[in-house]
Parts: sequence; C-alpha cells; structure tokens
Amino acid sequence: MEEGGRRERRREAAEYYRGQRVPERLEEALNALFPQRPADLYGELANYLSKYSKAPVICKLLGRKVLDGVGQPTLEVEIYCTVQNYEQRICSTVMSCHSQIPENALPETIETDEKERNDSVNTAVEWVNESLNAMLQDLEPTDQCQVDKMLGEYFTNKVEEKKKTEKQVEEEEEEAEATLVLTPPTPSPPSPSGKKKAAKAGKKLSVAERPIPPAELSEPVLCGSLAIGGTSLAVAKAGATISHVPLYSHIALLKYNQESPEELTLPLPMVTLLNCEKTSPSKLKLVKELMLIPPVQLSLKQGIERVLHIQKEMTRLLESPGKMPGPQPADSKKGKAQNSGKKGLPQFLKRISHLGCLTTGYDDVEQLLLVMQTACSNTGLELGTDVYLAINCAAHELMDYDKGKYEILTGTFKSPDEMVAMYEELIDKFPFIIALIDPLRKEDREQWSNICRALGSKCYLIAEDAATSISKLKIDQNINTPMCSGVVLKYINQTKVSDLIELTGILDGQKHITILGSPDGESPDDSLVDLAVGLGARFIKLGGLSRGERVTKYNRLLAIEEELAKNRNLR
Repeated sequence: MEEGGRRERRREAAEYYRGQRVPERLEEALNALFPQRPADLYGELANYLSKYSKAPVICKLLGRKVLDGVGQPTLEVEIYCTVQNYEQRICSTVMSCHSQIPENALPETIETDEKERNDSVNTAVEWVNESLNAMLQDLEPTDQCQVDKMLGEYFTNKVEEKKKTEKQVEEEEEEAEATLVLTPPTPSPPSPSGKKKAAKAGKKLSVAERPIPPAELSEPVLCGSLAIGGTSLAVAKAGATISHVPLYSHIALLKYNQESPEELTLPLPMVTLLNCEKTSPSKLKLVKELMLIPPVQLSLKQGIERVLHIQKEMTRLLESPGKMPGPQPADSKKGKAQNSGKKGLPQFLKRISHLGCLTTGYDDVEQLLLVMQTACSNTGLELGTDVYLAINCAAHELMDYDKGKYEILTGTFKSPDEMVAMYEELIDKFPFIIALIDPLRKEDREQWSNICRALGSKCYLIAEDAATSISKLKIDQNINTPMCSGVVLKYINQTKVSDLIELTGILDGQKHITILGSPDGESPDDSLVDLAVGLGARFIKLGGLSRGERVTKYNRLLAIEEELAKNRNLR
C-alpha cells in the first residue's frame, strides 16, 4: 500500500514537471551554458531558472519607532517579500519629520508639538504592523500605482473616521450644554477703559494702509499619517531592489511610463552655509538660511569642493572676526567691491545648527552679504561668476499680525508692498543672489505677483512654506500656489511616491522648477536624493555639509554622479 502511494506521488510529480517544461528548460540551460564551462554550474542553473519563478510579493511589513537626526521620534518601515518560496528582508526606509513650529515658539507650544509627534509615530507604527501589513500582502512591490491607490483610500477612510468622531463629540457637548440651567448674566457697568479701547480701534481703522489678508489655517496633520508616506517609499525601494536597478532609475521609469530616459540630469545643490537664527541677539531677522549654489558648468564633485573651501574660510573669519577685512559693498554684476569704510562686526554664535551649517547672527542683510563677499574673495572666487547665493527668507515667521507688517530687523517693520520694493533694491545691489525662498507669506498673493513681475527675470522666486502641503497643491491640473518660479516639495506625512510623480509632471508642464527639500527633522535615509534625480528636479535643498544625516545625502548624490558618468547617462 505504501509503495503504491509513493509510485502515485512520483507519477504526479513527473506530470507536474512535464507540464512546467522542466526537462526542456534544463536541457536548454545546459546547452546554453556548456560551452562557457562556468565555475559554478549549479549557480548558473539557479540563475537561469530563476527567471521562470513567480514574481516576488510582499509578505510582511514591519514598523518601528526610531530617532531622526535631531533625536525626535520617527517611523521606520521594513519590507519583507516572498522570493522563490523564501521570506526575505528587502529594504527599509526612515521617514523625515517636518515641524511647522517657528523658532520663537513658546515652550508650552514646543512641548505640545513633541507630544503630538510622539502620538503620531506610535499610531503610525500600529497602522503599519496591523492594517497596512494585512492590506498589502501578496501585492508585487513593483506595482507602485496599485499600492499607492490602496494607501490613499486607507488614508481617506481614516480622515472620514476622524471627522465622524469629532462630529459625535461636538453633538454630545451641545447636548450637555443644553441640559444646563442657564442663569442670566449680571450686567456690568460700562468701564471707562472700554471707551479708550474703542477710540484706539477707531484710530487703527483710519490708517490708509490696506489690511493684510489673515493667515490661512494650517492643514491639520492626521495622527499616524507618517505610515502612508513611509510605506509608499519603502515599496518603491523594494520595487527597485527586486528589479535590480537603482532607486532613481526605478522612479524615472515610473514617471515616464516604463520608458527610461536616455540621460538624467543631476539637481544643482543649494548648500546651506549659514543659519541666521531669528531668535539670536543680533538684529537681522530677514535671513533664515544663506545658501551657496555652484555654477552649472562644474561637476557636482567640483561644486561641493568649491563650497567646502568657502565654508572653511567663513569658519576662519567667524572664529577670528578681528582679522576680517572691512566689508565693502558690491556695485558690479561680478560682485567686485569699492571701499566704503568699515562696519561693526556681529556677535557670532559658534555652533552647528540642526540644518548642518554654522549658526550666526548679523545686524542687517548688507553686513551679511559683504562678509560673504570677503570669504569668497579670500579664496580667489567671485560671487556671481564662480558661485551664486540663495536666501531663504522664511517670511511667514516675520509677520507681526498686530501691526500687519513684517519685522525684518528688530524694531524695523515693513508692509507687504514695502517688502517688494526692498527685494528689488536688494537684487539690484547684489545681483549674485539668484534665488529667494519664501520672500513673502503665501497669503500675500498680490505682492507675489508684483515681485515676480519685477524680479522674475533676475532671480528665482521660490515657494517653500509659502506653498501649501502636497495633498492640496494639485487642483484640477493646476498648482495651488502664489505666482512663483518654482516650488520646494518635501516628502513628509501622507505624501506618496505617486503624488510626487504626478506633481512634478504638472510643474514641468507649467514651466515651474522643482526643488526637492529635506525637512528640519532629517533622517539618515538617503532616498530623497534618488527621488530628486529620478523626478528630474532642478535643485535639491539638503542643508549644510555637516551632521551625518545630511552629509549622507551629499555622498549619495556624488555616488550617483559617478555611476551616471561611468554609464554615460549623465546629461
């Protein structure tokens, strides 16, 4: 009886192998490989037969709480796939966190933000390990569109659940209030101070200046939304690994519908040299980041080396301000100087900021730019020819809503219209500034239009925080931003890879430039660089050339340049 069972199993096995054409394929493999006499015959057979195996599918997602580059909690997502009947760990990704809390926030605001972030990460870990793990099982990691569609639907359902919960709570509170016995309030005698306030208010209304548009409410971030972005990016990395191509090639294939472009262009780096803190003792508030942009004719490696030379010289000048030559104003396109006397040097803060650059402070923007000219001149370089400048103004952090004006220096305020005039004067005087990021709030759309008309041919006017979140950027195939030259996109929260692909396609079609930017809370994951290369971003904004989590990305950019040049795919 047992012998008969074995014969039956052997017969079924033989039929199965014949049905799968195993003997013929073995013969084909042996005939193909025999002339080459491989050192590892069975290894070659395994490689040959592997192309007939089933496509790898996702079998497990694993989420865990880790720390980002500034010690804040964030999410890591690991992907496991079934490959040739075995479970294999394919890759992982660590999400970067972006805080919208300004530098001058109150301690209680910062504490609340940290608690919310911690809760969000815990919820994201739960989503990945439970719902998303079950939902994405048996999907191919190369099917990014399907994965992102399911992630989007899951997120939409979570948003609706939250709305229903909030509505229920509201209704319960209204019912509770309705049951209370309301006593009429005792009328209070009019106070003389009320009259003073009314008079003061009347005085404000008589001012000729137009009222500023109120600040738009920031889009609420759903607790746990990191899980969506982290899972989408992890699946993209897994798809690249399974396909045996670099992530940037995989992204380019997804963007161009599986037609890989013959050549890829590397994004120009915007390297942050100085972080001028708005809470520093110095007066200047207008400049949050001063960035260097190497000229396009240099290779990336040469450009980074040039920036490093300037950074070393700037560090030397900051450490010994007494030896610094007197700053001199520029009056030519090349950034040459004429003597106009010395200015008092600023009080410097000698530390590296979370942006990976030197932290310092100045009393006005001209003083900062003249010191920058001195550093370049000392290294034999000329601003406007050998290197260019970009300034992140972060204007949304400058608005004093009581006065309705921007505080550009301590005690110095300007209206939105005056800001436009000030920027015109600044670019005319220092033409080596080729980009202004967030020169105005996003609400000041009329002034954005004015500044674009005035300066659009002289420098890039870029919206970063002045752009809305990625989830609201696209409205009927249009970009929902003020008039601008380009937009900084950040891969945070519920952003999906497919969102970036779609948005950059729209930006390309509307002749906007795309900048991929890293958030304040950066992680050691270098996927952002591959995204920028694959999507064809014009610039990449990674912070400074210090701190490991930022330098890792510059190193990845250099490695991609070397790889593309070797394969002759670099434009």
